Amino acid sequence: MLTLVTPEMATITFAKPFSPEESRRILDQLQQPLVFLNMTCDWPALSWTAQHLSDRLGDKRLRFRLGRKKDTHEPLFESQCSYVEATLAEFLCWTVGHTPTENGPFSNYPQSDYWAYADYKYIAMLFQDQPSMFEDVKWSDFGFEGRGGRESTLWIGTEGANTPCHLDSYGCNLVLQVQGRKRWHLFPPEDTAYLYPTRIPYEESSVFSQVNVLHPDLTRLPDFSHARVHIVTLQPGQVLFVPRHWWHYVESVDPITVSVNSWIELDCDDRARVSEAVTRTLVCAIKAAPSDDNTDVWLNPTEKEVLSHDENMQYVNLAVRAWTERQICHKEPVHNSKADSPPKRDSRGQTRTNKKPNPATFSIPYGPCLIPVRCQHEGETRIIPEEDGSLRDFLVTSQEPCTGTTSTSESKHEHRPVLNQSKSHDSTDRTLEDNKGAGHPTITTNDLLDCLLHPDVISCVTDLLLQRNCK
Repeated sequence: MLTLVTPEMATITFAKPFSPEESRRILDQLQQPLVFLNMTCDWPALSWTAQHLSDRLGDKRLRFRLGRKKDTHEPLFESQCSYVEATLAEFLCWTVGHTPTENGPFSNYPQSDYWAYADYKYIAMLFQDQPSMFEDVKWSDFGFEGRGGRESTLWIGTEGANTPCHLDSYGCNLVLQVQGRKRWHLFPPEDTAYLYPTRIPYEESSVFSQVNVLHPDLTRLPDFSHARVHIVTLQPGQVLFVPRHWWHYVESVDPITVSVNSWIELDCDDRARVSEAVTRTLVCAIKAAPSDDNTDVWLNPTEKEVLSHDENMQYVNLAVRAWTERQICHKEPVHNSKADSPPKRDSRGQTRTNKKPNPATFSIPYGPCLIPVRCQHEGETRIIPEEDGSLRDFLVTSQEPCTGTTSTSESKHEHRPVLNQSKSHDSTDRTLEDNKGAGHPTITTNDLLDCLLHPDVISCVTDLLLQRNCK
């Protein structure tokens, strides 16, 4: 129970729908996106509007990512954006069409043509001189004791600000929406091949999609038509759970949005770290080599530097050693790619099993305070305001599992390609000058990397490497 005292000293008591233990059990049990309601009513972070944060940060400058407001079939990767350093006060002036000086940080970027995003801002660094701010975020309400603002990131953007579609290599995400609304397009791990994964640009914790999910080019990327999208528009005060390896594209839909994100490891990711170490070693070795078609900006701005081959191999050895020690400790068998493949799930996202259900099995308590983000047909999971100004959830979707153009999840895999060989990168990478008119498409460095670093291939390499190390 939560007790609040008003200025008039009247006591109002609220009961949160789930205890920390119940919330954690829900997150551990289910591998489908969920929206929690009425869990953050006492969080001071709900007052973190852009103006409030501007007042707290003062003259501290943040790095803003800017992109053009235009519709194209290509995703806008972070390596293709512009960047400026500015205070939140300068940012807020720019959002309403004002610039403090002619030479201000946003002076070359008309607000009518650009969106801006202060993303990935670590709260621990922003407010290192104001540690009381860390207590404003209370992930302990979701069963993560001791976790708060110090372990979270801040995201502040304008309408249209977005992150390209990607999946996170490790862990899951809990996202609190504070100001404005954000629309999330999510895709299950089983649809990875339909998202045309790529590691260029390279970021250790992310695998990017070559698809612009809002304006896909189905002529060039036809398998995306089989992907199953789950859409939700997140409102202030609501918390979204994004399970491990779910693809997501996120876009701000209001003039100013503020959200708080916490990345969480629910289980050990030693094997994933081996895969990532292998990937980074291959990317750096190949992209750092001089070549006529290695002229693109391949390192994501979130990555600070290109590591040497020796440094990358040290990471490979450390990751394999950590995995081996854990296997010895727990006496667990070597994983393989089939065992690591996502399990089949029902329409509620729960694991399908041939065993008879146990009456004592935990049942996910869906209801007005726990909303599943379902697969979309023609509708959308959205929040509709009532006449009295309150918010209520409506699921404008079919309640049956969505399977795209096929009738079952098993049959849809018939369309899945083993490897993606589409040409998705910049035209300078697709065709070498010396081979024009040769009559055959040129295989570029990025084409080769897309195949070498495909998740299925990296999974097989990781299996072989771990099996070899165990002998």
